[in-house]
Parts: sequence; C-alpha cells; structure tokens
Amino acid sequence: MSKITLTNPIFWSDVPDVDVIRVEDTFYMVSTSMHSMPGCPVMKSVNLRDWETVSYVYDTLEENSAHQLTDGKGIYGQGQWATSLRYHNDTFYLCFSSNDMKQFYIYQTKDIEKGPWTRTVIDGIFHDPALLFDEGRVFVIYGCGDIRITELNADLSDVKKHGVEQILLETAKENIGLRCEGCHAYKINGVYYLLFIEWPTDGNARRRQVCYRSTDLLGDYERKVVLDDDMGYQNKGIAQGAIFDTPNHEWYAMLFQDHDAVGRIPYVLPVEWQDDWPMIGVNGEAPKYLEINLPEDESRPLVISDDFEYESDRLALNWQWNHNPDQKLWSVTERLGFLRLKTDHLTNNVLYAPNTLTQRTEGPTCNGTVCVDLTNMKNGDYAGLIALQSNFGTVGISQKENGDRYVRMTMNNGEGQEQIVEEQAYPDQHVYLKIDFDFENSVDLAQFYYSANGNDWVQVGKKLQMKYTLDHFMGYRIGLFNYATQESGGFVDFDYFEYTREERSS
Repeated sequence: MSKITLTNPIFWSDVPDVDVIRVEDTFYMVSTSMHSMPGCPVMKSVNLRDWETVSYVYDTLEENSAHQLTDGKGIYGQGQWATSLRYHNDTFYLCFSSNDMKQFYIYQTKDIEKGPWTRTVIDGIFHDPALLFDEGRVFVIYGCGDIRITELNADLSDVKKHGVEQILLETAKENIGLRCEGCHAYKINGVYYLLFIEWPTDGNARRRQVCYRSTDLLGDYERKVVLDDDMGYQNKGIAQGAIFDTPNHEWYAMLFQDHDAVGRIPYVLPVEWQDDWPMIGVNGEAPKYLEINLPEDESRPLVISDDFEYESDRLALNWQWNHNPDQKLWSVTERLGFLRLKTDHLTNNVLYAPNTLTQRTEGPTCNGTVCVDLTNMKNGDYAGLIALQSNFGTVGISQKENGDRYVRMTMNNGEGQEQIVEEQAYPDQHVYLKIDFDFENSVDLAQFYYSANGNDWVQVGKKLQMKYTLDHFMGYRIGLFNYATQESGGFVDFDYFEYTREERSS
C-alpha cells in the first residue's frame, strides 16, 4: 500500500459541520451550506487529502420570499445545518434541520454522486441530528445539553408511532458554558458511541470533543474527553465531526476549528482505540502532518478561476448562489464566454441583491479579479465584487441618474445598510475589479481595487476588517453581483473570474 502525506488543515476555508463515511474505497463528506444554493455539498476522496465536490443534494431547499431573498431579511445563518450522512442497505441517507422553516429534512438516494434524491419533511427541529441504524430500526439522536432520541419509521418517512421518543441522556452541566451538541452516533463492536462538542468554562476553556458510550442504546452512558487541543491557534479547540475507518481498518476523525473570518476549517486526525475509547490525535494533540496508508490522487482546487465558457447554463460546482437564484436573470450562453447578470427586483442593499454568485475564500491570502462590460447598465444600477459576510465590503461601478458612472467602494454601516466609503468618476465601458483577502495570522483584512486596463491597479475606499459573525454564520465568500435601485432590465457581462491563492505557510 502506498502512503501519502496529509497536512492539516486539509482546507484553509469554510467547510464546517462535517460528516464523513466510507463506502468501499471511497470517502464521502457533507457539510453545512446554509443560505448558499445549490445546497448541501457532497465531496468525495480516496485518500482523505484530495477532495472533490461531486454534487449537491438540492438546487433549492424551499421556494419562498425569504429563500429568494426578496423579503428584506433572507435566511442568512439558517437553511441547512449540520447534516448527518449514512449508508445503509445500498442506500445513502442524510438528514438536517432548517431553523427558518422549523422542519426536519431527510433525503435518500441510491447514487450519491448523480442522484436523484427523494425528500421527506417532518415538522419540528431536530438540532444537530445523528442518524443511527440499529438491527432493523432507525433513530435520530439530537439536541443541545439534554440529548433526545426519536425513532423513525423503517423507511424514514415519519416519526414512528409509539416508537422510542425520550431524553437519552443529560450531558455534563458543571463548569460547562455550551453543553454537548453536534452529535455523531455509531454502533461499533456492539458498543454505542455518541460524539459531541462541548465548551467548558474551566481548564482550557475551549471547545473540545467528548464521547459517551454504552452497551445499551437506552441505558447508562460513560463519558470521556477524547480531544482537547487547538493546534496552537488562539485557544480555539478542534472539535465536532465524524470518526471512520479506512479499507485497511485504520481509524481517523474529521473535525473542524473556528478560524475567524475565513470560517470553520476541517482537520483529519488519527484515532487510537484505547480501552475501547476512540482517542483522537497523537498523545492528545492534533498533528499538523500525517502519513496515511492510502493511494495518491489528483489534487483538485476548492476555489477556481472561470472563463465562463459553457455549453449550457450549468456552472461549475465550485460556484454557489447567495440564496435561491432567479434562473431568468443569469446566463453563460446568451453571450458565449461571459456571465450575464440581469436586474429585476429593486433593492438598495447588496445583502438583498438576488443572483449574487459566490465562491469560498481561502487562507493564508487569496484574491479574485473580474473584468466587467458595463455597456448595458441602467441608471441606478450597481455591479461588482463583494467580500460577503454580514460585515461586507464591495467594489464596483454605479450608474447615476444622469447616466454617468462612478467606481464605488461600500461597507456595512454597522446597521446592515450599505454605506459609500469612496466614489470616483469612471468614464470607460469596461472595468477590472479586484479584492485581496489576507487571513494570515488572523489579520483578516480585505482590500479593494479597480483598473481601466487590468494592469495598473488603484486602491479604492479603505481596508475592510473582516469579522465572522453569527448572523451569517459563514466564512467570507467572494461574490459577483449586479442589482438595480431604480429600474429593472439592465445587465452586465463578466468576462472572467480569475482567482489566485498563496500557498500555506510552512
């Protein structure tokens, strides 16, 4: 068996709430995507180092004004959270709750890479759920602090009448700020293991991974801390995620760490079974480098450049829309080699601009550049690039009431509204725009530029101090936007999106 070297974190980017399973020689992973569409990304790997996004579970979760971003609020920080992924009897199952809909969603398919998925919706929120198949029965274990268990029908179509539905265990309370949540449930060698994250107020006072175990699903559980380490990063513990084995029966965990503005980033860590406890790390610490007995594979980028040369209006899987897209308002085929973004719904705030097209950002530093054809803008339109989180920053072109155009940089004014930081007259029909992101050592700064020729760059506005805030609950993304404030029907054409990233520090 060949060996590979894996460097943690495997992504310096926002891939949170991970769940991982292995089916034969392939690992599959799902993570949280909340308000980004298509949603619930599915990634696969043969070696735990090189991952590829192969599909999404749904194009849109719901069709309503909040999900379509036309209600003035949206579903920021809501939508799909903390998905549980399982494979049972030749079928893939996953489930999650949506806080805005107050519903529990279950999807299943025979083909996780191609679908189709069938969907079941159950009223109520099952917070951070974990599916558990056990001797012909199926359960969902969920909650924060007081952990509950509910039995489902064998086909997962609904809660089972007269089935198990009760408190399963009350997790530790003493010196705990955030009690156990983020459940991952397993039955291994006849023992039930429930993995959680908790946040104590004593000791290191950081997130840590804990395990409860029992030989009886509904019986008494023992408890043990199985990882308490931050890998030297600001006392932010690595926790919450899955355990799984390789084809040659070596065990690993995939957990994540809060990493400020870039988001929540995943780590692959070894698991050693000690007295039948899954102890994570090496001597209690998360290693930066791992030698793994798995095959080499091609490395595929998480974030890509794009020249928008497509044969149909179906974008690369690296792209996601901010909320549901309006399919009538974008195209990569109306003008070949260009992304066309049209306006319709009027707004004065980029956070509520439909059809903002986004990708993740990555550390330590990265930048995104676009060239935009402005010819068909209408008065009141604003188009450009956004560093997208609640505390956003934009750079773009605004067309005034008299038809004159200005390059503009804006920020959140602290109350969720878009505030103009700087404007300068811009007479040309094309503009180049760029945002630089710096996440090195938690600098978390974004800087904004424009150019008339793509070579000579002018900084505009001021640097944005990026902040990870819980109202969006997502790492910064870079987005391409175009919205109207006065009249609909204008459009801009993005010639390309060019992305560069500095390799990680040693």
